[in-house]
Amino acid sequence: MEESILDRIIAVAAGLLLGFVHFQAAGQAPAPVPVPGTAPAAVPVPPPPGTAGKAHVLIDFETGQVLAENHAREPLPPASLTKIMTTYVVAAEIAAGKASLDDEVFISENAWREGGAGTDGSYSGLAVNSRVRLEDVLRGLVIQSGNDAAIALAEHIAGSEAAFAELMNQYARRLGLEHSHFVNAHGLTAEGHVMSALDVALLSRALIRDFPEHYALHAVKEFTWNGIRQFNRNGLLWKDPSVDGIKTGHTAAAGYCLAASALRDGQRLISVVMGIQGNRKDGFRLREEGNLALLNWGFRFFETHTVYTGNEVIAEPRIWKGERDTLPIGLAAPLKLTLPRGRYPEVKASIQLPAQLLAPVAAGQEIGRLRLALDGRDLAEVPLVARMAVAEGGWFKQLGDSLWLWWESE
Repeated sequence: MEESILDRIIAVAAGLLLGFVHFQAAGQAPAPVPVPGTAPAAVPVPPPPGTAGKAHVLIDFETGQVLAENHAREPLPPASLTKIMTTYVVAAEIAAGKASLDDEVFISENAWREGGAGTDGSYSGLAVNSRVRLEDVLRGLVIQSGNDAAIALAEHIAGSEAAFAELMNQYARRLGLEHSHFVNAHGLTAEGHVMSALDVALLSRALIRDFPEHYALHAVKEFTWNGIRQFNRNGLLWKDPSVDGIKTGHTAAAGYCLAASALRDGQRLISVVMGIQGNRKDGFRLREEGNLALLNWGFRFFETHTVYTGNEVIAEPRIWKGERDTLPIGLAAPLKLTLPRGRYPEVKASIQLPAQLLAPVAAGQEIGRLRLALDGRDLAEVPLVARMAVAEGGWFKQLGDSLWLWWESE
């Protein structure tokens, strides 16, 4: 039997009442509060240690957050810190199938002459006109910091060092390195060849994250090539067992430089010190002391937490004109924060949503924003997305919700 006009009015009224009940129950969801684990008492954070360099920076590996910095965005001559990018490009080209660790790399006269003993830098002693397995050349690049190895790899990957430098700049743009420009693969002083301390740290983070098997070479203390025993120039590998990289550098223009990384109790930090001037003994000592001071300070006073795993339903606000009355929302990916030790329970979270959410909504569609703050200072702002799709409701549901929204707008 067909519905009467009275039946329809009753159905609409019931829909309005149901909508009111759901609105009262779900409403604008309260701000989510991160649930901490067992947290130590808050520790006041003293100022970070200074260094003897022109620039330094300390970042957390997991979050990329800058914990300490001084002139960290200033472009400076990077010396052999350049080879972190050389390693990254070679690793990326291998991952893309354009090169292999088993390739035979030709050691050209250019690589031998321009990267050899007569230059202002280190070399691997690769014999001119020889062919060397790429993996061995890579070891010479990373462990011995060989300039000849850098040029040979550049020529093998891109045909010439100039073409390889353009590849380096392309990768720098992809990685968001805003204060870097490369002219060569080894870091010997050249006009326009610069990196900032922050870019060195971010590049190091990308190498560790994207190519951990290649990064592992940076922890190797020594290797022997052609009967010659060669040592890693990063003295921190012998001084602190938690340090597993990254790279030293020195030229007259760049001064003494060092990028270091350490892993302690599951937390990894990356430090960079650039531009220490002085004699060899003082330069080696000061760059190691500066990095170690930054690392010790960071591990003592900061910790990284997974605030949300990305699987939680953070809120279920009211959605109108849909097949259901609430919309589960959350994050599309895990959210981690690096915070002063003991301050995690004090993190405040808030959400921003439209005044009215209307169906249809696709799963994964951005719905609003989540903000996290500590002491009134924003720590992070990330999108909130729909955890499921909500299709449009039927004719009666849409009519009932339209009437309710009209009523609310009056």
